[in-house]
Amino acid sequence: MIAVTGATGQLGQLVIKHLLKHIQADNIVALARDVNKAAPLKALGVEVRQADYSQPETLATALTGVEKVLLISSSEIGQRFVQHKNVIDAAKSVGVALIAYTSLLNAETSPLALATEHNETEDYLKEAAVPHVLLRNGWYTENYLASIAPALANGAFIGCAKEGKISSAAREDYAEAAALVLVSEKDQKGKVYELSGDESYSLSELCTIISEESGKEIPYLDMPEAEFAKALEGAGLPAPFAELLANSDTGASQGGLFDDSHTLSELLGHPTTSLRELVKASL
Repeated sequence: MIAVTGATGQLGQLVIKHLLKHIQADNIVALARDVNKAAPLKALGVEVRQADYSQPETLATALTGVEKVLLISSSEIGQRFVQHKNVIDAAKSVGVALIAYTSLLNAETSPLALATEHNETEDYLKEAAVPHVLLRNGWYTENYLASIAPALANGAFIGCAKEGKISSAAREDYAEAAALVLVSEKDQKGKVYELSGDESYSLSELCTIISEESGKEIPYLDMPEAEFAKALEGAGLPAPFAELLANSDTGASQGGLFDDSHTLSELLGHPTTSLRELVKASL
């Protein structure tokens, strides 16, 4: 059986959708903190089990009988490593044969503050001597698509990435890749996949596409990191999250979100979803 943590989240649901193209539903376990939210997955025949990253006592039971588990990184910044450690310890205790972990693109050298907890998790996977494969996901294009509506409303797209190139991909692409690794008959132990989109763009180039597709001129307004964080906070984001997003933009200006390996499309067997297509869909 293959288990997916965070199964009711945006990535988890998509991974299960792709797993269902390759294996029967009764071979998939959806792990969710709130099992009621997993009702649509249960309706597909997927087994749903309660599991909470922060409640270790739920994890070993949830992973019993599981051969492979996709550990989708927690969204709770600052608590991620401890939560991931809980899952790893539980997986090891019940003899899970492979953990696939969604890490960060070029985590070991990334300038992004986000990399810290990912590196801690990767180090612990090695320390725990658990068979694992690293899915180092680049930026989700959706992270920037979410800014299109406010950019159209306010007449500008703001950020602090300067002209840094961003090799993002759609969440769907990353989900499909994770499913393919999980169902692969090839030995995945010890593999590291640096995953990113085929296209690389700066935020000013993204704005050119938004302008062309929307029919409204949207310039890119680059600002200092602290000022961008304050703007995000003013838009309603919690201060720590706003600061993290601003830091990620700065990391992009330093090359932290660029990758031209095309590992993702090679794994998928087809090109990643184009940026223009995603902008069109968002509009």
